[in-house]
Amino acid sequence: MNIASLKEVVSAEEWQLRVDLAAAYRLVALYGWSDLVFTHISARVPGPEHHFLINPYGLMFDEITASSLVKIDAQCNKVIDSPYPVNPAGFVIHSAVHEARHDAGCVMHTHTRAGVAVSAQKGGILPISQQSAFILASLGYHDYEGVAFRDDEKPRLQKDLGTATHLVLRNHGLLVVGKTIADAFASMYRFESTCQIQLSAQAGGGELIHFGPEIWNADDSSGAYVRAGGIGGAFMWPALLRKLDRIDASYKD
Repeated sequence: MNIASLKEVVSAEEWQLRVDLAAAYRLVALYGWSDLVFTHISARVPGPEHHFLINPYGLMFDEITASSLVKIDAQCNKVIDSPYPVNPAGFVIHSAVHEARHDAGCVMHTHTRAGVAVSAQKGGILPISQQSAFILASLGYHDYEGVAFRDDEKPRLQKDLGTATHLVLRNHGLLVVGKTIADAFASMYRFESTCQIQLSAQAGGGELIHFGPEIWNADDSSGAYVRAGGIGGAFMWPALLRKLDRIDASYKD
């Protein structure tokens, strides 16, 4: 695609963020969570300017590189020139979360088949798997209001997310917030696995065994571990990057 490298243009800190975010896009494609060129993963650039990195609209997730990511401000205006457009409508949800959650270094949103299917179920996430316990410990729900074009939806989305890590967008998909890109990816992996397990269990046709909130509200070390989200993304991220490097290391370009 002949994208000029930005490695010598941006700070070392921003470059590392770009490499990690490009890796996250490649991993989302690898695990089958992408929706063609739709949905987004955004990352906050360190500093007081409230700048963000987001995907160039129109590229498949397995095409995205560190240099092709677009740097924008809170109003979705480009900060560094790019030959690619940004989808302003796609940034409505992300800008709402970043605005309300200053701990959100990364926001990841997906439209997977399993995630959308469970988002359409009245019962939402069911307490039927160990994976679901991690989700239920920090979960919100936001009702569907149509395609997220309107800024007036932002306050309601912010209220429904609150301080949670995971958000079910009813009839729409899944969203996670992470302090880092690695943490966001780890949370989405658990979220997506929870939905896939739930659909598989329901397809079996038998009565499901539910556990209660005492599992994730327990005062012992087990409950604390679940509420903390288990092992953080930093533990697994280097292995995921090695996996990508074995397949195609061009995300670093």
